[in-house]
Amino acid sequence: MVPAHDPASPFHAQAAQAALQGLGSGLSGLDLQEAQARKTQVGPNHLPRAGRESAWALLGRQIHNPLIYVLLGAAALALGMGKPTDAGVVLGVVVLNTLIGFLQEHKAGRAIEALSALVPESATVIRGGQRLQVPAEDLVPGDVVALQSGDKIPADLRLLEVRELRTIESALTGESLPVEKDPSELPAETDLGDRRNMGFSGTLVAYGTGLGVVVATGGATELGRISALLRSTTELETPLTRALARFGKGLTLAIVAVAVLLFMVGLLRGYAFLDASLAAITLAVAAIPEGLPAIISIALAIGVQRMASRKAVIRKLPAVETLGSTTVICSDKTGTLTKNEMTVQELWTPEGAVQVKGAGYAPEGRILRNGQPIEADGSLQALLRAGVLCSDAELREENGHWVLAGDPTEGALLTAARKGGLDPGSLRAAWPRRDVIPFESERKFMATLHEGPDGQHLLLVKGAPEVLLDRCAFQGSGAPLDRTAIEAELGRMAARGQRVLALAEASAPGSGPLHEGDLRNLTLLGLQGMVDPPRPEAMEAVDACRRAGIRVKMITGDHPATAEAIGRDLGLRGPAVTGRELERTPDEALRDLAERTDVFARVAPEHKLRLVRALQSRGQVVAMTGDGVNDAPALKQADIGVAMGITGTSVSREAADMVLADDNFASIQAAVEEGRRVYDNLVKSLAFVLPTNLGEALIILVAVLAFPIVDGVPLMPVLPVQILWINLVATVTLALPLAFEAKEPGLMERPPRDPAAPIFSRFLMVRTVMVALLMTAGALALFLYEYRRDLALGASPELALREAQTMAVTVVTLMQVFYLLNCRSLRDSILAIGVFSNRLVFLGIGALLLLQTAFVHLPVMNHLFHSAPLSAESWMKSILVAALVLPVISAEKALRRWRRRTA
Repeated sequence: MVPAHDPASPFHAQAAQAALQGLGSGLSGLDLQEAQARKTQVGPNHLPRAGRESAWALLGRQIHNPLIYVLLGAAALALGMGKPTDAGVVLGVVVLNTLIGFLQEHKAGRAIEALSALVPESATVIRGGQRLQVPAEDLVPGDVVALQSGDKIPADLRLLEVRELRTIESALTGESLPVEKDPSELPAETDLGDRRNMGFSGTLVAYGTGLGVVVATGGATELGRISALLRSTTELETPLTRALARFGKGLTLAIVAVAVLLFMVGLLRGYAFLDASLAAITLAVAAIPEGLPAIISIALAIGVQRMASRKAVIRKLPAVETLGSTTVICSDKTGTLTKNEMTVQELWTPEGAVQVKGAGYAPEGRILRNGQPIEADGSLQALLRAGVLCSDAELREENGHWVLAGDPTEGALLTAARKGGLDPGSLRAAWPRRDVIPFESERKFMATLHEGPDGQHLLLVKGAPEVLLDRCAFQGSGAPLDRTAIEAELGRMAARGQRVLALAEASAPGSGPLHEGDLRNLTLLGLQGMVDPPRPEAMEAVDACRRAGIRVKMITGDHPATAEAIGRDLGLRGPAVTGRELERTPDEALRDLAERTDVFARVAPEHKLRLVRALQSRGQVVAMTGDGVNDAPALKQADIGVAMGITGTSVSREAADMVLADDNFASIQAAVEEGRRVYDNLVKSLAFVLPTNLGEALIILVAVLAFPIVDGVPLMPVLPVQILWINLVATVTLALPLAFEAKEPGLMERPPRDPAAPIFSRFLMVRTVMVALLMTAGALALFLYEYRRDLALGASPELALREAQTMAVTVVTLMQVFYLLNCRSLRDSILAIGVFSNRLVFLGIGALLLLQTAFVHLPVMNHLFHSAPLSAESWMKSILVAALVLPVISAEKALRRWRRRTA
């Protein structure tokens, strides 16, 4: 059985032998019977799997919307009144809206399954003194596991022995460099990223070999802890869905109340029960924006397509709009804001410091002294040459990109040499290596012995400055070592967040073998300071976000000094707050800290989750970017999670709402811009659709309140089927082109909209009432005019009514055409965004005019919709009345612009 473990004494704080004994194991491992008994006790080594949401549950969530309920109610009423065609049309809209949402989200919720893929299928284990290959899920605490380069670590291990072991933990901790492992015990309070004596499940062995004892499996591992955090996160509504839900509930209550009131008024005026019911249903159909859910879904889908063309792949449809209302972007550092390519930024020799320009592994760049390009010669050339020869990495060009094989630090040394005009291949050919002392974490240096072109032998050493300085007696061309001055330079470079390597040389008497004792009285060649630099485009994007009123916060597992240096380059406010400080901060104080601080370092997954929740508690709309396993819980908790498509793990991609196909932070700026454009166009669609619905409802309301009852039949200006024509054919035909509208001027100079602000704003309310009153007055005036004129000319009451109703529908439809031109920009004249910047508007207008002509003049349409042909005179009157909306709304826009200028 697995011995009980004291949580107060974590394994990284125990000596290797003590940890092994505490687990009831030894270097020969467990015997087979004990391993089987422990597996029965702790279960298989895989992550807990949460139940997937069923297709029916996902489908039901799409329907759970007040506006959808209103539409379903209207369809049921229409069916009850013997109007199956009308009911079918409304149900078709519901089905379309539901399918769009279902198809967009059916792949969501796979993050837990993706985490399982990080556990390898097999592992090399020592059991009963024999090395065996066993399935990774059979591992138990106490098993002794052997590691080698290329392995994926199968469980959490306390390392017992290492030989040059380095692991890649960026997906778990955010650390950009391979971590050198050391089995020595550590203080109990050591942060996760600094636990050098541990190997963590799901991370990779980059170099060397090692032996470790399993201390945790499955859900008990650090990876399992993240899995639990991921399951604990809350699926949040987006600002748009919240606003639409509020609007839908309000609209539902208003429609029901007014319909009931109208039914009662009709009865009081002498309407028959059936006629009063029909009037109430007609008003409900008129007031419901049947086409709105489809318009919103299609507008969001268009935004998805446009974002995809800008390298941002949307996984969940409402995320399109959420980006537009984002107020804070919490970004991981490594690979997101930075290139994840170590780059030498500064070279120091006893002759002084020079700068190295150009980021990443590409050789483009120069060495500058006092801002002027120079060629590397003398001491600089010796320093760069040492970096090439005393390294094992290789750089090669593939498809226009430079690819590193080996350690990122050594890749930076090779690139710096190329920028200084040296060719690594030629150097290595001219100075072949004769012997090597490889790097080990205990030594903190690497030494190589080379034979030169003239047969001379050269000893080169690179490593941690504090170690090499103890072995150096000279510097530069033979002057005594000035340790005080060198340590001052080291402090200056470290303060800038640079990782500093020292390089030294000495003449060697022969060709080897090389011994550690030979490394005495070395000559210090100089220092090379390197960082994982910010992406240039990320710096521009952060600045653009700042201008747009969006705060950018960097949350990383890296060291505070490195985080602060990168933060300064990006214009983020420091100093860095560490995860340890976050743990000591109460929730209320954390809310203030999260808002005023921009840089967070040495942060664990639960810290990221707390930060996101703290910001959300202050009403912020939070976007979280990241690429590692450690980012997944926060990605899922955030209002919108943004994962990297190339370097991102499958876990982060599945937890995210959006994936950046090019791993470029700058694509977020484009996505935010697109999200704002989508929201603007949705508001334009609302501003266009709602006046028609209110206008139609007012037409019915005025008719019931004031129009006469002729021969026992109420006089109605429009019929329910004619209202459906306007709402589903005319409105959708004209509203859809608004989804393609160009962005408004100064779109990215505006602050983010208040996520708590109602979508039905005061402006939208005033505009809706204004246009609806104009539409009501025009339609009723022409209806009465045409009806009375036809009766006076001797037409039958039925024909007069049909022609008058056709004229009322035509006025409403044509007024929509003219009003559409005003809705292309809600703030400015159409000239500000360009008359022909959206040619689809004119295609929509042309299509509607053809459809309305068919509605008026085709016999089959006259039969289906109870319409009648109109004379040229009637058409002209309809056009003139409809056009009144242009000067009225233009004057309203001008007034609002004047108020903004004088405010």
